[in-house]
Amino acid sequence: MASYVLLLKEYEDNEIVVYRFGPNEDIMGKIELNKFTRKFSELEAIPNSNFPSKFYYERAAQRLAICLVREGGIFPDRTAFES
Repeated sequence: MASYVLLLKEYEDNEIVVYRFGPNEDIMGKIELNKFTRKFSELEAIPNSNFPSKFYYERAAQRLAICLVREGGIFPDRTAFES
């Protein structure tokens, strides 16, 4: 089964980055990554019971971890998790 999670950057400073995440631009939750502690927080769940927020949140966190570790802390304005 293929999966796709769209991530759109909403805010970034030296300490945190905040993205909206979800299956498309109309159905999105919000995730925050603290760059120093490397901890993720789900600020808003996806507001649609047909889309499991935990599923999308976990994949959004995976994509942001790749940005932090493998891509040198570069967080693009728009990115996606695809598998």
